[in-house]
Amino acid sequence: MHIVVLAEFAVASGGAEKVALESARSLAEAGTDITYIQAIDGPVDALLDHPRIRRIDLGRTDIWSRPAHRGVLDGIWDRRAATRLSAALAGLPRPADLVHLHQWTRSLSPSVFPALFRHGAPVVVTLHDYVLACPNGVYYRFDRQAPCTLTPLSAGCLAAPCDGRSRLHKLVRVGRSAAQRVALRNRRFDVIHVSDASRARMGDLLAPLAATHHRVDNPVRVARGVPADPARGDAVAYVGRLTREKGADLVAQAAAAAGLPALFIGTGPLEAELRACPGVELLGWQAPDAVWRILRERARAVAAPSRWFETGPLTVYEALASGLPVVASTRSGASEKVVDGVNGFAVPPEVGALTHAFRHLADDAVVRALGLRAHAAYWAAPLTLSAHAEALGRVYDAILTRGRDGDGPMPGGRMAA
Repeated sequence: MHIVVLAEFAVASGGAEKVALESARSLAEAGTDITYIQAIDGPVDALLDHPRIRRIDLGRTDIWSRPAHRGVLDGIWDRRAATRLSAALAGLPRPADLVHLHQWTRSLSPSVFPALFRHGAPVVVTLHDYVLACPNGVYYRFDRQAPCTLTPLSAGCLAAPCDGRSRLHKLVRVGRSAAQRVALRNRRFDVIHVSDASRARMGDLLAPLAATHHRVDNPVRVARGVPADPARGDAVAYVGRLTREKGADLVAQAAAAAGLPALFIGTGPLEAELRACPGVELLGWQAPDAVWRILRERARAVAAPSRWFETGPLTVYEALASGLPVVASTRSGASEKVVDGVNGFAVPPEVGALTHAFRHLADDAVVRALGLRAHAAYWAAPLTLSAHAEALGRVYDAILTRGRDGDGPMPGGRMAA
């Protein structure tokens, strides 16, 4: 089998890229031939150094790094990106059996969809966010700091000042969504959800499209080892972008109310605000190995209190695999792996609820028990790269079998296993 994996980066600058890289590597290790196409010219992760992985660089740049008028036009429909992708696909020494798309908004635009469909291989898209339905991609009102309840591209959606950057960005993203909907109209393709919550929510949002839905957990590249001892830690830890939609401010406020220090690993627009909070320590960006060394030494629990409907943050799974309890937002797909009071706490992203959960973390015996149960439960059904490759293989086989049988996905989004 020959699979083309298409993403915008060849390094793990975010969760979507990390999954794309690890998916490509896991499939290659399972014996699948991979062509990894990166859109943006730049560094390459060592994960792609495998004899079964061939890499193509389209040499594009981030849309928002281009001159303003060019960025606006390319953000909606980038003809050059489509031309380069078409040429790359046509030049493959062996036709693709299937194309797996992970990202297209930073440098490719919806113009790549017609190019993919013209290639003739089935197209499957992993939904790391909500950009296939929602203009700003996260189905979240940045102006209200709350999840969105509007129908994408409805009159209310078009009028809402919901974008996290500006009205101009919202206008470009609305144009992109409209172009994307036209490009996908009456096209049969498959989507992969990374959590049950995402599948339930996106099933309705994608109803106008002829998509068949599948469910596959994200891979987690954590080696099994001795579980951490969170009772040795001194702080509630947060890892990731320091933003309001991810709840970084909630962690600082709730930790202070619970009488615990708060440790932040990452950078973002809330840095100055967090520095002013009592009991807060900011370590900035850290390399992945350093992150988990710090967490095993310092964290009593890892907090992920997203205000938005986060599909499946990898940090939650990685913490559980390491034997660290997790305090997760009930709005996050990753909270499906957290059993309240057993391996952590699943709570609404509110200061009061988080404070109540954090107070339990002051008890060494409680924290130690939560961590041991987190480790045991995770490794009873681990989200390893090999398990991910097996799950993807089943989805690919179902898609290709359906194609051979002449049974494509039905309009309206038929649900599949």
